[in-house]
Amino acid sequence: MKADEIRKKYLDFFKKSPRNHKEISASPLVLDGDSTTLFTSAGMQQLVPYFSGSKHPKGKRLVNSQPSLRTQDIEEVGDNRHTTFFEMLGNWSLGDYFKEDQLGWFWEFIVRELNLPKERLWVSIFKGDKDVPRDEESFKVWKKLGISEKKIFEYGVKENWWSMTGAPSKMAQGNIGGPDSEVFYEFSQVKHDKKYGKECHPNCQCGRFLEIGNSVFIQYVKKADGSLEELPQKNVDFGGGLERLAAATINDPDIFQVDLLTPLVKVIEKELGVEYGKTSESNVSVRVIDDHLRASV
Repeated sequence: MKADEIRKKYLDFFKKSPRNHKEISASPLVLDGDSTTLFTSAGMQQLVPYFSGSKHPKGKRLVNSQPSLRTQDIEEVGDNRHTTFFEMLGNWSLGDYFKEDQLGWFWEFIVRELNLPKERLWVSIFKGDKDVPRDEESFKVWKKLGISEKKIFEYGVKENWWSMTGAPSKMAQGNIGGPDSEVFYEFSQVKHDKKYGKECHPNCQCGRFLEIGNSVFIQYVKKADGSLEELPQKNVDFGGGLERLAAATINDPDIFQVDLLTPLVKVIEKELGVEYGKTSESNVSVRVIDDHLRASV
């Protein structure tokens, strides 16, 4: 499936009844009046004030597609799934629907709209720590949706927690955050590389699994005494990489084979006299040039 088709399907899916989201414009890559960051790295950046109770002019249910630039993974660029520039599909609930609707709708989108086979899909939830309990609600929702317990993995704050400042223990007074639940696509044709661990799992870095969507549930605020309390307004912040979803629809673990990236791959092959896919060394070089040119433009 081509990226343009996936983007349109996603926006249409969330704008239609009964989801009834309003589409908002994407932010510029360099945010006006925001000196806290060099670039827009997620669609939620323009929405931060509304997570704490401010009223958005378009309502409580929003959706968009956001060009994003992240440099924290720049050393990973060159493998088959990391880029600095990408497009993020996002939907948000500002004190409206929560876990059951969000997980159910995204599951419906990838299974019915994108026709991803259920047997290739795995999920993760927050396992809890000393500050925050296990995300029992997400666990129950995934089971209700038909996901077997063996395909529901539990991870800690590094993989399945979000706040602007990191783990619950590092959140400052007034910071908001919460657990997240991710969905992964399994490329069964990729053999596990044991240098990444004895057993493969959704967050393994061997390339067999690819994260295609992350639902963040912003439900806590840090109090002055260091404890977390439930927010009166609970929010959903979803993000899914367009390039990664496109790779899943063609069952190819290399996102540089999707239609957004292959045209530039072909130009690089021609200009440098290399053949993409021939050697791992040339693959890394082509991917780095492809991504960095795209990000620079």
